[in-house]
Amino acid sequence: MTSAPMSGTAATADTAPAPGTPGGEHHWWQGAFIGDDEVTARLADLPALTDRALGEQLPTEIVLAACDRLSGTLGTPGGPVHTRLTRCLTDEGTEAEEAVALLADLAAALSRPALERKLRRELGGPHPERLIRPDARETVYEAWAPVGLLVHIAPGNAAGVAPLSVVEGLLSGNLNVLKTSSSDTPLARLLLAELAAADPTGTLARRIVVLSFPSGRREWLEPLCAAADAIAVWGGEDAVAGITELAPPGCRVVEWGHKISFAYLCRGSWSDPAVLAALAADVCRLEQQACSSPQVVYLDTDDADEVFAVAGDLAAELALVSDKLPRPELDLAEHAEITNTELVARLEQHLGLTRVIAPDDGSWRVLADTRPALTASPLHRSVWVKPLPRRDVTATLRPMRRYLQTAAVGGDRRDVAALSRALLCAGVTRVTPVGAMLDAYDGEPHDGVYALQRYSRRVAVRADERFTATSCLDDLVAAPLLPAPPTGPLLDKAGVQEQLRHLAPEHAHLYFRSGGTTGAPALSVFTNADYDTQMRAAAHGLLDSGFDPARDRAANLFYCGGMYGSFISFFSILERLNATQIPLAAGDDLASVAEALVAYRADTLFGMPSYLWQLFHTQRETLRAWGGVRKVYYGGEHFTGEQRRVLQEDFGVEVIRSAAYGSTDLGPLGYQCERAEGSVHHVLTDLHTLEVLDTESDRPVPAGEPGRLVFTSRARAGQRLDRYQIGDLGRVPAGDCPCGSRTPRVELLGRHGDVVRVGTYSYHYRRFVDAARTHLGYRGELQVVLTGGTDRERLTVRLDAAYAPSAEEARAAFLTAIPELRSSVEEEGMLTLSVEITDVASFERAATSGKLRAFVDRRTTG
Repeated sequence: MTSAPMSGTAATADTAPAPGTPGGEHHWWQGAFIGDDEVTARLADLPALTDRALGEQLPTEIVLAACDRLSGTLGTPGGPVHTRLTRCLTDEGTEAEEAVALLADLAAALSRPALERKLRRELGGPHPERLIRPDARETVYEAWAPVGLLVHIAPGNAAGVAPLSVVEGLLSGNLNVLKTSSSDTPLARLLLAELAAADPTGTLARRIVVLSFPSGRREWLEPLCAAADAIAVWGGEDAVAGITELAPPGCRVVEWGHKISFAYLCRGSWSDPAVLAALAADVCRLEQQACSSPQVVYLDTDDADEVFAVAGDLAAELALVSDKLPRPELDLAEHAEITNTELVARLEQHLGLTRVIAPDDGSWRVLADTRPALTASPLHRSVWVKPLPRRDVTATLRPMRRYLQTAAVGGDRRDVAALSRALLCAGVTRVTPVGAMLDAYDGEPHDGVYALQRYSRRVAVRADERFTATSCLDDLVAAPLLPAPPTGPLLDKAGVQEQLRHLAPEHAHLYFRSGGTTGAPALSVFTNADYDTQMRAAAHGLLDSGFDPARDRAANLFYCGGMYGSFISFFSILERLNATQIPLAAGDDLASVAEALVAYRADTLFGMPSYLWQLFHTQRETLRAWGGVRKVYYGGEHFTGEQRRVLQEDFGVEVIRSAAYGSTDLGPLGYQCERAEGSVHHVLTDLHTLEVLDTESDRPVPAGEPGRLVFTSRARAGQRLDRYQIGDLGRVPAGDCPCGSRTPRVELLGRHGDVVRVGTYSYHYRRFVDAARTHLGYRGELQVVLTGGTDRERLTVRLDAAYAPSAEEARAAFLTAIPELRSSVEEEGMLTLSVEITDVASFERAATSGKLRAFVDRRTTG
């Protein structure tokens, strides 16, 4: 049985038409149920179908989104999907309680967090199909690619294995053909039909075929195997050998053969009733049909009397556990095997070799045997008890290593550690506590391998220096195929904070607070895996912006402390780029900072524009004399055109670019490529889906028109940030970016908070900045302070004395450039305007982030 992939919510699958199986149509082919008469013709076209399917890349995001939707419906008893699949199972003889439990297990296995963890464990990340640079210092790209046509020969004893194997094939990008036995329940094809219905793009349907026929039907099995690039086969040696014989040269046969599992108990544990009760539960679960079910109990002894005594104790616990669980009817072959095994063991009792303990109704049995050789159990609550001193573990078990899977160890901490190593050396692939043999964790290897790697190829592309600023080759080819954004209500900051009150501890690993520029600092919480995914995406964006980790020497001058995330985030980003980094942080001693930049030859600066502006101007002589700063990457604010000109002409800075567009709540949202102009950023589509909505109503704006930016984060566990109004305004520029990337772009047009109403008019902060630049040639920072009064309000514009003209000249310029301001001040008498020429140190900034506060509104505080 393959390891279970992993769990999530539903929408599309709930409302999709019931995929029910029409009479006689026992197969499902790329979205439609078909009958036997169509299968032969379609199998002949399988090689051409494979070529067509593989010509379309399958993003893991599409698989994750559909699985997450299906997971939600499977976990909703009474819903249409849950009802259909429960009926499918119960109609085939499955007990209702068992059917509900199976669907719950499938829901957990298909949830997004479970599948993302599986992808991270097995393929290194949630987007393994993308050609990215494993070492950012080199223009070498690697990815996991599908093997091609993956045929799954499903087992008949585990209903959930077949569809989960296909999901693994989808996660690895393959075209999947599942062959089930004609005697199997229709669960696999119905469940996969529901999965396809949960994908509105139709992409998954084109990657799935389910055929139900006996292996003896060679006219179908032979062309199916002949077209395969890989075959995953469950079964015994004969079944595997038969499929291997049909596989073409070069076809990868992935064997999931029958395995044997056992428990190993040390002296202290076999006398503990709790341990024996847990072991009895493992024996009864799934009637020992799983490969991880215990068939043998080994004792760390060579004393036959101890073996017989422990067998009696285990029998007592097994009787208690078994009586509480319904026992399915056995078929004739199963009953015969049990009877034969028990009869032989009873005959050997006369030789003193064995002892059989079983109730009159034959519902379970313990077979004690003084010989240590590994012996398969007839299953159905039948278990051997044997001696095996730990000194003999390797010699006894290693000859059977190809059949070994799980061993449960009962003992103290030192016993568990020592025996785990000995058992793994003997061939066991998995060690668990007693009572947890059938349990699994998300991303657990199966039979000593990772399934997704067996279903994939590792591929590489070596490029030249033209690709230095290209993080992913796929972005040059086509826009990413993304799931449609959700359709629920919009979310605001208050809603995000309310969510945090109910966030489970397992989803709260890393805490950040916002800088508090526009209000009280807000809390944001991430899992460590979320944070890692976001930092890697931001690192790729920084590569695309022209940062060169092989040559640039980066000084991290963002603010640090107080749970503020900028410094920590860029430390992580630069670390993931394998870049040279001088983590100075923003400090008040600007002279020491400048000296460190020179001493450590930091030629690339990261920080807030307001802090970097202060640094360059207070340390002008030091930095100009050195002349080593070539690149400046900023965040949180923007440099004005005049400020950029000063840095370039006076200090020799060659590149001034946004380090990232992001927020504390959502993390990184976008990046600026080398060809970006103004405030245009590419959207980090690996993380987010963007909508641009009208400022007055919750509807999309026409292409290219400005509106509110609304993001849905697809890379957050626990916390659902769906349709989050971030507070920014923007628009989507028309056409493709000159850099060649096909990822969508957004032009930032400011924040809702950049607009203030005073003296009957609304003013955007950029109006004041543009007026100062255009009419005064002003190159410094600008701040607007609002205060109340008994008869009228006051608006004060603060300017940096190093660049400002006289207050009278500046006041006249603002009145000329902003007609509404002139009207409110001179004609209506509603507002008093003043200009304050001051030292830049007097400007008010957010305490945590150091950002300049555009508007300082004191009207509510006097």
